[in-house]
Amino acid sequence: MRVLVTSSRNPFALDIIRKLGSTGHTVVASDTYPGAIGSHSKYVAAHATTASPRFDTDRFVADVSDIVTRFEIDVILPTFEEAFYLSARAADLPDRVRLYTGGFDKLARLHDKVSFQRLAVEAGVPVPETVVATDDASLAAAIARFPQYFARAAFSRGGVSLLTNTGPLAGQLAVADVHPTPDQPWLVQPFVDGPMVCTYSTIVDGRVTAHCTYRAPEQWAHSTGIAFLAVDSSQTLEYTQRLVDALDDTYTGQLSFDWVDHDGQLYGIECNPRTTNGVILLDAEELSAGLTAAVAAPAVVEPGVEREIKLAVMADSFAEPLKHLPTSLHDLIHVRDIGAGWHDDLAMLWAPAALVHGAKLDRGQHEALLEALGDDIVWNGEEIDGMTAADAAALEAVHAQRV
Repeated sequence: MRVLVTSSRNPFALDIIRKLGSTGHTVVASDTYPGAIGSHSKYVAAHATTASPRFDTDRFVADVSDIVTRFEIDVILPTFEEAFYLSARAADLPDRVRLYTGGFDKLARLHDKVSFQRLAVEAGVPVPETVVATDDASLAAAIARFPQYFARAAFSRGGVSLLTNTGPLAGQLAVADVHPTPDQPWLVQPFVDGPMVCTYSTIVDGRVTAHCTYRAPEQWAHSTGIAFLAVDSSQTLEYTQRLVDALDDTYTGQLSFDWVDHDGQLYGIECNPRTTNGVILLDAEELSAGLTAAVAAPAVVEPGVEREIKLAVMADSFAEPLKHLPTSLHDLIHVRDIGAGWHDDLAMLWAPAALVHGAKLDRGQHEALLEALGDDIVWNGEEIDGMTAADAAALEAVHAQRV
């Protein structure tokens, strides 16, 4: 098939490009700036630059449509939150193309952390007790309710902006600096002790077709993983299928979940209805088969598979050398890098362009770099220009669940 991979700036997007390109698919890459690493992989047949989906939605949709027509694309595979904009404007895309992501109403329900908690309860998936704060007073009341608390915005990603009084991130964000609103609420939960477990899945017509469960033994600033270890998937696969069943039997797309393992009991924390680093642990054939549903049963990554992003591991070891250097040196020697075996070094030479792009996007708000790097492709619950009345109503229904 002929695939357009959007938001090619991310290492996991580059990984997808390599895997699809190596298994016989024709891959075109796009992003909002020409230096995105995936756009310079030897596994792309062509690459293109689009407008920002967040800041110029109409032009972004027109740019993607032009790419689809020029390169006779069969499938658009979003890798980040441009999925929301494409899904909301799916009717404006060429008829011939298939968009590999869920309907906007389902994406909104999964992405909003408040509505995701309610979906999980409906699906019979355990979640922590949750209080929704929509102003300063309700936030103060919520955190007073739990001796150890963990709070985050309903729309957040990458471990950015976490409020807690427990664990390694305690005190890094002050309560006085957090101001929830009805449009941008915060969730407050009791702090659930235990390691974080993540999953990545491909879904076709309501059926999980590929699945991976992993931990991140190395993290950048206690948030985004930079090294990944596959663990047992039996419980997470069951929970993921339950959540998909609670949506409907036609859902197609990528789903990623975060869990906390509390003494063997998994609690659902949040959903990213898009690609995450878990895809790195799938081999090329598993990913290709999962996306095309060419499987009789889900392809599940075996426990013990390890991968890392070596450049990020090196950067982290130098940022906190006394804490991370011994582990990082072991990983650099023994753990396979995501680029190993691809002979595709030119792509990673463009990595500094991402830092320049992030610096340009930081509009004086002093955002964390991880947040700034995705500022032009994120979706934070707003109405999308040109969305259908049905999708606008679905978004309003999601917002109503915060009350």
